[in-house]
Amino acid sequence: MTTPAPESVVVRHVRTGDLSARDLAELLDLFRACWPAGDFSTEDIAHAMGGVHWLAVVRGRIVGHASVVPRLLEADGRPMTTGYVEAVATHPDWRHRGIASRLMTAANAHVAGTFELGALSTDLHCVYARVGWERWRGPTFVRTDAGPLRTPDEDDGIMILRTPATPPLSGTEALSCEWRAGDAW
Repeated sequence: MTTPAPESVVVRHVRTGDLSARDLAELLDLFRACWPAGDFSTEDIAHAMGGVHWLAVVRGRIVGHASVVPRLLEADGRPMTTGYVEAVATHPDWRHRGIASRLMTAANAHVAGTFELGALSTDLHCVYARVGWERWRGPTFVRTDAGPLRTPDEDDGIMILRTPATPPLSGTEALSCEWRAGDAW
């Protein structure tokens, strides 16, 4: 297969409500290709919806995706409107061509212009560090009806993006998110 030059990758920006049925079907195909062991659950797909998406398209097919959804994180009890990055994926045949970096650069601009903070959960820190994200060093929690629940397994995976509206943060405060089905973070 001959691979088109990187400039043939077009990045589309679309809100969840404007995704077509074809877009949604192609996203499901992309997620299956990126997580073939079924590690990307129905809840993970739901978490990626309800915000803004960047779609990398080549010859009419979606080969990459990133979305930003609104969440409310709290650092030591101080609430911050947060653009939470979800479902960053590049089709295996298209990896290592800068697609994720292009998608994240666009997502970063949206986060910086819209929210107090950007956040995401990952085990691929270097991918996001290249585009300005930093690791959170404090303890993490999920806010539940019964009170805060410690999430120590997430401590090493949370990254943030500071925006012009980010309040002073050391990055070591207790950080919490609201409870949601599936992975809280």
